Amino acid sequence: MANSSSPISGVAERYARSLFDLAAHANSVESVEADLGRFEALIGESGDLDRLIKSPVFSAADQQRALSAILDKAGIAGLAGNFLRVVAQNRRLFSVPAMITAFRRIAAEGRGEVAAKVTTAHALTAEQERELKDTLKAIAGKAVTLSVSVDPSLLGGLIVQMGSRQIDTSLKTKLNSLKLALKEVG
Repeated sequence: MANSSSPISGVAERYARSLFDLAAHANSVESVEADLGRFEALIGESGDLDRLIKSPVFSAADQQRALSAILDKAGIAGLAGNFLRVVAQNRRLFSVPAMITAFRRIAAEGRGEVAAKVTTAHALTAEQERELKDTLKAIAGKAVTLSVSVDPSLLGGLIVQMGSRQIDTSLKTKLNSLKLALKEVG
C-alpha cells in the first residue's frame, strides 16, 4: 500500500497497481516503465506540461487534447499511452508523478529489487552509479534500481531515499546544520 495516507498517494497507488497488473498480464512491464520514464522526463523538461498536469484551470477536454498531442509526438503509445489518456479523462493528471513513482516501486518489488531515488548536485558517471548501486545493494540485501535526478542547489554530495530511509550527505544540508549550530552558540 502507499507509504502515506494522503488522498493523492492513495489514488496514485491504486492507479499504479492497476497499470502494473495490466502490464504484467501483457508481459510489458519494462516497456511501460520506459514509456512512463520518458513522460516523466517530458514533464521535467517542460514547464508548460508541468502546469498542464497540475493546474485545475484546464478543462478535462483541454487536458485530453493536449496530452494526446504530446503522447503522439513523443511516440508514447500502447498501454502507457492509453493509461495516461484514461488518467486525463478521469481528471487525475495532477497525480501522474506519484503514479509513476508508485509504478516503479511496484515493478521493482515484482523483480525482487528495491527502488532508490537519488538526488545529486552533479550528474553521476557510470562508474559512480555502479558503485552507488553496489553500496545500496549491500545495505538493502537486494538489487537496487536507481532513479537519479540532478539538483545543483545541493552544491555537493547527494540525497538517497530508499523506502522509508533517507541518507542526506549534501553540502547544502551540512551548511544549514553548521549555520544553525553557529546561531545557537552566538
